[in-house]
Amino acid sequence: MMEWMAPLRHLGAKMLGGQRPPANGEPSMGEITTIGLDLAKHVFQVHGVDEKGAAVLRKQLRRGQVLAFFSKLPPCVVGLEACATAHYWARELGALGHKVRLMPAQYVKAYIKRNKNDAADAEAICEAVVRPTMRFVPTKTAEQQAALLLHRGRERLVRQRTALVNALRAHLAEFGVIAPQGLRNVGKLIAIVRNEEDARLPDAGRQVLQVLAAQIEQLETAVAALEKQLMAWPNSNPVGQRLATIPGIGPIIATAIAATVVEPSGFRSGREFAA
Repeated sequence: MMEWMAPLRHLGAKMLGGQRPPANGEPSMGEITTIGLDLAKHVFQVHGVDEKGAAVLRKQLRRGQVLAFFSKLPPCVVGLEACATAHYWARELGALGHKVRLMPAQYVKAYIKRNKNDAADAEAICEAVVRPTMRFVPTKTAEQQAALLLHRGRERLVRQRTALVNALRAHLAEFGVIAPQGLRNVGKLIAIVRNEEDARLPDAGRQVLQVLAAQIEQLETAVAALEKQLMAWPNSNPVGQRLATIPGIGPIIATAIAATVVEPSGFRSGREFAA
């Protein structure tokens, strides 16, 4: 006599009884081994996979939720594009125990499979970060970023000063007042602008030119202050001190190289570094 068998639907329910998904619909934190994090100003996109490469997490996070979310994860590989704010987030996530890897954005682009959006970017980052031939960007410390900020701030102020000097020269040339090329000769033009007895300049024009002259002097003072900081920085940085001993490399170039190139060993040769 044949024994009675339960309907297949009941057997299926019994077999899956111990494998129900979590009530919140999210995967177990222990399943995630690699995460691609697409950075943004407010809304971040997360894509996570398990050890077999299967996608187990697709999630959006508000900025204030990022650190709280990653603090609950076991240590895993986190891939980021080396873009704005990437070094900050790399330091913060690294402090939570994760292995953070930064990649140039142009290297990640090849792994985007469909139309570009935040979810596709996060998936591409997640895939690119585990490629054996991928080249990574070392994470900069806050001190290194501060040194770079000195260079970038100085560069911006120098461009503003150059634009104002050119404007001052052009405006004075309209009244027949010129001076030899070079920043060292701008002082002569400023002296003419402030000389009330010089009849070549109308009073209305002189007032405008005096404003430009004052801005040039303010920028000159600011640039000098930043250069003083740059000159002092190699004294507290061993790498900068060694670079400054090379003929043709001064304190400004030495600090720029030391702050920009975190791991020179990543370059196979001097030619590759120069490129």
